[in-house]
Amino acid sequence: MLVLALVSFLTDASSEIIYPLLPIFLTTVLGASASAVGAIEGAAETTSALLKLASGWWSDRVSRRKPLVVAGYALASFARPLVAVAQSAAQVLAIRLTDRVGKGVRGSPRDALIAESVDPSIRGRAFGFHRAADHAGAVVGPLIAFALLRWEHLPLRTVFLVAALPGLLSVLVLVLGVRETPRESRMATKQKATLPRGGSGLGRPFWMFLASVLLFTLGNSTDAFLILRANQLGVSVALVPILWAALHVVKSAASVPGGALSDRLGRKPLILAGWAVYAAVYFAFGRASETWHAWALFLAYGAFFGLTEGTSAAMVADLVGRERRGTAYGWYYLAVGIGALPASLLFGFIWDRLGPAAAFQVGAGLAFLAAVVLLSVRAPRREA
Repeated sequence: MLVLALVSFLTDASSEIIYPLLPIFLTTVLGASASAVGAIEGAAETTSALLKLASGWWSDRVSRRKPLVVAGYALASFARPLVAVAQSAAQVLAIRLTDRVGKGVRGSPRDALIAESVDPSIRGRAFGFHRAADHAGAVVGPLIAFALLRWEHLPLRTVFLVAALPGLLSVLVLVLGVRETPRESRMATKQKATLPRGGSGLGRPFWMFLASVLLFTLGNSTDAFLILRANQLGVSVALVPILWAALHVVKSAASVPGGALSDRLGRKPLILAGWAVYAAVYFAFGRASETWHAWALFLAYGAFFGLTEGTSAAMVADLVGRERRGTAYGWYYLAVGIGALPASLLFGFIWDRLGPAAAFQVGAGLAFLAAVVLLSVRAPRREA
């Protein structure tokens, strides 16, 4: 689990050198609209989620999860820096899709590995620690970008190329550092034939939880819109990486306490609290008028992730038995992906026609409705 956390740290450092600058690169250098930004990010996340279902299901059918995890990280690390040579929004879309294919291949098997590597009583803490490492990388990445932009005065395209270095290192750490023990004889050929297929055997509580996640995701558009809003409020391009890093400092600091609290207080209360924070932040973003508002709201936004990310991943493992866990994570990420594209398209459409305030209000309202659905989910069990 510790090595996987280091891999995520390095991968996010690579990704976040690029990501916070990408919406500004698209709109100012390539001339894309807000709707185009939403379409690119929504399509990328949907692609990732579709593959997470397939890779999670397949990892349940075979004796090892690591090969899928390695393949996913390697593909993304190769594709991501190619943004540096993109000449159109369509080319950025193709690169982002390839990057997210890699994320889709690795995501569910990796989370299943984490769930299986720790005792259920500290599962929330384990996922919180993994998310903390991930977000710590997302602090380092923007700081690298800021240093290159502000002090070295490098163009955006050159900054994007630097992202290849931590990406390559993450793959090397994964290949050399992760040792997976093949799972027990339940994965023998005879037993594989009796393994439930598709979404069967996951249980009604899991599907109700998934319905609430899908509804929430429909109002959870790409964070690229938050960056555009911050830029509107006066945050300069050079300071965007610092703003993004500050967000991830809060995410990283809040992830372990949030996951640990879910071990003590239950998953639902933490997720509901996180969704309440999200709704409040989105509502306030629509009404913000000063540069300092953007900084304050970005920091508050980080608390939402600390409360929900590790907790939600742990709740999936709580609700579904080990033999179906890869598939369950696949369905979970599919729900997120199905909602990601329409959420971003809708947000961009409303932004372009009615303004950012209306778009942020819709996101806040859907978070409230999702919380109502989540209240009906039966408390998860905690066995391995």
